[in-house]
Amino acid sequence: MNKFVKSLVLNILSRLKIHPTRLTDKDELQSLLNKLRPVSYGKELIRLGPDGDGGYLVPNDLEGIKACFSPGVDRISGFESDCANMGMNVFLADKSVETPPESHELFRFTKKYIGVTTDDDFMTLDDWVASSMPESQDELMLQIDIEGFEYEVFLGASDQLMKRFRIIVAEFHGLNQLWNKPYFDLSSRVFDKLLQTHSCVHNHPNNYCGTKKVGDIEIPLLTELTFLRNDRVNNPSFINTFPHPLDYDNTNNPALVLPKCWFK
Repeated sequence: MNKFVKSLVLNILSRLKIHPTRLTDKDELQSLLNKLRPVSYGKELIRLGPDGDGGYLVPNDLEGIKACFSPGVDRISGFESDCANMGMNVFLADKSVETPPESHELFRFTKKYIGVTTDDDFMTLDDWVASSMPESQDELMLQIDIEGFEYEVFLGASDQLMKRFRIIVAEFHGLNQLWNKPYFDLSSRVFDKLLQTHSCVHNHPNNYCGTKKVGDIEIPLLTELTFLRNDRVNNPSFINTFPHPLDYDNTNNPALVLPKCWFK
């Protein structure tokens, strides 16, 4: 394509508010999905929270976890209430609300977003944990659903803090953009960082949105991943059956089963 034609095409696409980008290589994307393939390790998964949106599957390995950190406050706090009823201190944070929708004597709320800086509106994950539990090195759990900001939060978190989270439950947004090579390069670093210390033990696509399929690779736009720290995972084996019996749809939209390219 000569320079004139290329310039003309880019001009037309710009007027249409379309910005072309380099596509991710199919094999590179499949390699990432293979790394995230959930494993079983001999302990069952249990459900915390309601049978629907706001409930998540976690390993039945909660004894000794002293606190749950849960950035992103929605209309329900069933997961956090279940954690508190088990005796965990529960720390919640969200700038967009005044208080959590439910109350509990073990809830502690901070009216800030969790992000990559600390200022009047934001706080880093490290600063939040340090200010909430000073001088503590207790075992923790993280449940994070912050509408796409999860990527920068994980990249900004220290390795020391990541190792304190025995269990991490995270909803990842915008996964259809993994076909966008610059986006893939950044987000895959997040997953690589998580997998340095943790193993994926569950994957539940959120049926609020659909999927994007290119060839034989199908990507849910939203998915909920559960990770368990590697020192708790013994003799892992790949899981081949989805959904889990304790999984529930997030909405009344058509059910969304994890595509086979994630586990076959």
